[in-house]
Amino acid sequence: MTELTVTDRMRGCLWGLFVGDALAMPVHWYYDVAALQRDFGTLRDYQAPRAHHPSSIMPLASTGKAGRGDQSGEVVGGVILKGRKHLWGRPNMHYHHGLEAGDNTLNLLCARLLIRGLTAAGGPDPAAFLHDYVDFMTAPDSHRDTYAESYHRAFFANLARGVPPVDCAGAEGHDTASIGGLVGLPPVILAARSASDRAAGALLAQLRLTHRSARLERYALALGELLVRLLEDPAPAVRPLACAVAERLGFPATAVIEKVERTGLSDLSVIGGQLSPACYIDQSFPAVLYLAARYHGDFESALIANAGVGGDNCHRGAVLGAILGAALGFDAIPARWIDGLRARAELEAEIGVFLARFAG
Repeated sequence: MTELTVTDRMRGCLWGLFVGDALAMPVHWYYDVAALQRDFGTLRDYQAPRAHHPSSIMPLASTGKAGRGDQSGEVVGGVILKGRKHLWGRPNMHYHHGLEAGDNTLNLLCARLLIRGLTAAGGPDPAAFLHDYVDFMTAPDSHRDTYAESYHRAFFANLARGVPPVDCAGAEGHDTASIGGLVGLPPVILAARSASDRAAGALLAQLRLTHRSARLERYALALGELLVRLLEDPAPAVRPLACAVAERLGFPATAVIEKVERTGLSDLSVIGGQLSPACYIDQSFPAVLYLAARYHGDFESALIANAGVGGDNCHRGAVLGAILGAALGFDAIPARWIDGLRARAELEAEIGVFLARFAG
């Protein structure tokens, strides 16, 4: 086998982000795995979301701030997601109503903003990112997604009150420390990969623009450390590396995987059994590491398994795709998944110029 170059790994990391998200998109936040199987079976290819989402709690989400609450607020509809507020109050509305097979969700569209901004600036530029983020999120019809995570709503609630963008990240809340906060970090890590301490500082600076969470930062730094190791090692041993990170964070990944493989237990015994499939970072990031370690040589099986256990599988899938893409390289990603991304041409151009700038 030809030894992978850093460019191969960086390309795999970035494409893996978007593939992992798009595959899971139609079953995002399905918490009833029987319903997931009934509606979609085993997701091996991109599909469009169904009109009816059996686990949707959008009517319970606040439209004026982070978290749950009533829907009298106008952050959703008036500041962001213009023209979509009425969809939030409908029972069983799919979070990604309006998207099609192969589309990416909102957080990954924000990652694309960051990729373009990093390329233009030659490195991290927080002021430029905030400018682009505000413009994108507040412009009518800039995207077709329907839902925005709590951190977006907190940011734009603060902005609507006149808070300067640099200070608009919401305070720590029950769901601030979530896996969705990590999906924008791989491009920053790649751009600053030349020294691990530089990558750590850059990823924390980026994270703090939208998330004020000491809990989340611990896991963000672990992701940064793992990606730098995968990029710089000519032949990274993914399973022991991922297990070591998981065990340092308190999850006994090696023992769990050995038991699963010895007894034939399903991934649901781990994600849904020992670990919650929800977004909370202390559960979701160990779940990513478990899948990366168990399927360390098989990008396709890892992403299919991630989609199939439900929960916050879009954001888990994006981070998992980035990790395994960095470990295995671009060619490990099924060609049909690359070709099936609806933004494939735009992504090819954006990732191409990013690599030209940062992969040297």
